Amino acid sequence: MIGIILVDDQELVRTGLRQLAVHDGDIDVLAEAADGRAGLSHIRQHRPDVVLMDIRMTVMDGITATREITADPALSGVRVIVLTTFDDDEDIVSAIAAGASGYLLKDISPTELRRAIRTVAAGDSMLSPAVTNTVLKRLSQMQEHTLRPELLETLTQREREVLTRVGCGESNQEIGAHLFISPETARTYVSRLLVKLAARDRSQLVVLAYESGLVVPGAAEPEV
Repeated sequence: MIGIILVDDQELVRTGLRQLAVHDGDIDVLAEAADGRAGLSHIRQHRPDVVLMDIRMTVMDGITATREITADPALSGVRVIVLTTFDDDEDIVSAIAAGASGYLLKDISPTELRRAIRTVAAGDSMLSPAVTNTVLKRLSQMQEHTLRPELLETLTQREREVLTRVGCGESNQEIGAHLFISPETARTYVSRLLVKLAARDRSQLVVLAYESGLVVPGAAEPEV
């Protein structure tokens, strides 16, 4: 059973998310909160697998709450999906920088919502190529002189190929198809990369793929 917590300032939205999330019986809503501060209290109490976090709330916004979650070693097993009505570049970059494992708009379908929860609970991220491109574009503007090619020194050629694909926003299924390996093997490589690069999740691997120079914003196809 996947335990989740809903943090959104609109009760109607929380009610809808609850009904959609528990539909198949493998997801359980442990608690709800109307702001980030109250959400943190519930999160520390229940230690959910996934938090669905709104961004713009009173008392404490979702970005600040996400940052506190990812900075707390006691909550290392908690993953955050930012769920918002705003498709804003600044919000996307801030959410990923804060450590969110996913960024979804509230017009997502019920099936996609449940798939996102399961994916993030399993340790993957839900970053669409569009979101990945936004992150990389902003990084290229903010960090033009901070490339870190030394990140690749401990990686094998295959690990570099997988990191490049992760950096382009591909899922394990897509990585497997491109590199002619199984999705399970792709997942194993991603797990190794997380350990070797001391990354919390795939969102951080996206950033590291850019910083290492493997992924170039705007490139049509990765070169590996």
